Amino acid sequence: MEDEVNRKAILTLYADPTCHYSHRARFVLSEKSASADVEYINPRELPEDLQELNPYGTLPILIDRDLSLFNSRIIMEYLDERFPHPPLYPVDPVSRARSRLLIHRIDQDWYTLLDDVINAGEKKAAKAKKLLRENLIAAVPLFTAKSYFLSDDFTLVDAVLAPLLWRLPLYGIEFPAEAKVITTYTARVTARENFQNSLSDAEREMMESYKLLSA
Repeated sequence: MEDEVNRKAILTLYADPTCHYSHRARFVLSEKSASADVEYINPRELPEDLQELNPYGTLPILIDRDLSLFNSRIIMEYLDERFPHPPLYPVDPVSRARSRLLIHRIDQDWYTLLDDVINAGEKKAAKAKKLLRENLIAAVPLFTAKSYFLSDDFTLVDAVLAPLLWRLPLYGIEFPAEAKVITTYTARVTARENFQNSLSDAEREMMESYKLLSA
């Protein structure tokens, strides 16, 4: 019984080892230096007890004692409130609302295209790849405005962006010289120790394989 109580007291994140949605939740968890377990699950073999916690059958899933959460954006926001230092959302409600709106737009405009690049058929994936590249290039002024994405400080918006941008070379999405600021931004954010710590072994292997093929 004591073991069971101790087990329930541990914050546990069940994550897909290669999915960008799971990755961004892991990144926030790492930024918070929270004492937690990360358990990697094959999304095609989701255990029955986890399926009961999430009716959509997707990862990540966060369990904190009697609370279970799914949807990476909800998990990230919960972690930011559960572990308030360092804060990743602005304190004032207006700035916080603007950050939430930014994340919503990144999800709608960029993450949905990355989903198609990875999962759609060849024709649709090629179209999504072209559109994602064009949309990001059009956003160059947003990357040049501040040290981070529209902010002088690292925020939850950067934690959302980094896993997406880090994956682009794996799918043949590169930028011209005039969009070098995106590459520079990506290198700066993904060089953070907490980003590196958030990578799964499978993600490290993905990038190493890419580097070998492109060498």
